[in-house]
Amino acid sequence: ATQGASDVLSIDKVDFLKLQNGSDIRGVAIAGVEGEPVNLTELVAEAIAAAFAAWLLNKKKADGLRRLRISVGHDSRISAHKLQNAITHGITAAGHDVLQFGLASTPAMFNSTLTKDAINHCPADGGIMITASHLPYNRNGFKFFTSDGGLNKTDIKDILERASRVYEESAHCGKQEQTGVVTHVDYMSIYASDLVQAVLKSAGNKEKPLEGLHIVVDAGNGAGGFFVDKVLKPLGAVTDGSQFLEPDGLFPNHIPNPEDKAAMEAITQAVLNNKADLGIIFDTDVDRSAAVDSSGRELNRNRLIALMSAIVLEEHPGTTVVTDSVTSDGLTAFIEKKLGGKHHRFKRGYKNVIDEAIRLNSTGEESHLAMETSGHGALKENHWLDDGAYMMVKLLNKLAGARTLNPNIGSKVLTDLVEGLEEAAVTVEIRLKIDQNHADLKGGSFRDYGESILKHLESVISKDPNLNKAPKNHEGVCRSSLLVSGS
Repeated sequence: ATQGASDVLSIDKVDFLKLQNGSDIRGVAIAGVEGEPVNLTELVAEAIAAAFAAWLLNKKKADGLRRLRISVGHDSRISAHKLQNAITHGITAAGHDVLQFGLASTPAMFNSTLTKDAINHCPADGGIMITASHLPYNRNGFKFFTSDGGLNKTDIKDILERASRVYEESAHCGKQEQTGVVTHVDYMSIYASDLVQAVLKSAGNKEKPLEGLHIVVDAGNGAGGFFVDKVLKPLGAVTDGSQFLEPDGLFPNHIPNPEDKAAMEAITQAVLNNKADLGIIFDTDVDRSAAVDSSGRELNRNRLIALMSAIVLEEHPGTTVVTDSVTSDGLTAFIEKKLGGKHHRFKRGYKNVIDEAIRLNSTGEESHLAMETSGHGALKENHWLDDGAYMMVKLLNKLAGARTLNPNIGSKVLTDLVEGLEEAAVTVEIRLKIDQNHADLKGGSFRDYGESILKHLESVISKDPNLNKAPKNHEGVCRSSLLVSGS
């Protein structure tokens, strides 16, 4: 984009810190939704990319002459290409090189900082994923990675503060010459090959360990379509009936979100219609997933955590499973009484849960699984990366291993693992949107308003004999599977 007078005039209107969304960046990239003005422009993206390069250079304690290699990938959003070009320009204008992956998954971007492949210029010094997960089509954002994993909130704030300065300076200096080199890399084939090898190893290197199994995938028109052709088919699985594999940033079929009711109904129906052994569904950028067994039973939320816990505790007896605090008491009983593990609830947010598992290990308490009810799940063996595809590979490993003993076994081997999980009669999550300009706020802070609501709820609960407040909770007020939280 050519920087014109309107760009210069808009400099003071960009509040970079408002783009922070915990440990990543999100904003409005496409106009057209009332009340949601665009704040993630190409010029803003350029500044953020240059700021990340400067932050990364500082982190690696390299001098300013060092040329970094930064990988850039995106999901299927309609604003992806223009933001990819802007990020590429921001990095190359700062004198660093870009590895453009094109359509990619978030976990693949982290893996690119670990992969040793000189032919494909890996490992990258850092990675940027252009995604806003399951948010509406007009949104987009960035997730950042180094070989240490995803960035934290403090890192994001630092990058945004740097970006604000870069943005202001660009108004006076104009566009910089691009001195970095851009290389296009088919990294998803490399990443998928590693997943295939993991399943083959689990099956004793049998050539087609999933041969005869019928597995359908619902990618929700996001970035997860690769899983069919690059993972399941090479392993011998039948994939007829897989749906919404083509990337489409308008998400015409359903929200690509394993938490969404319509999305789960779609994959369930696909399993039943095709008489499949297993169904797999991914979110937009494939860092979350869920499954459906041959009977149409959903393996998500508490059930998916129970299933992953059963698999991990077979491999690591007695280990601690860290989850967000909205998991059910039935899950606690299942992990601790049936599986012999320990259930450690912590505050919501996948990075919070993962960081807590890492912290426990540093204190000597062994933890191999950190998982949120949203479908974010991370394993110690996989560098604590929340990777929806790797989670599904753990299920495939179990299937492949069981089929070496019984070729006719289907998803029953998975559902048997969650036998005995006590499930809540009703599980409902209600998210309330609070108008910060509402009169009830009376000019006060959102946090104070939220605290007053929570105190009111506690008072109501204390007066109702049918309601009980959870004794240990990090969210707000929790009763069984009913949660009301403030942040």
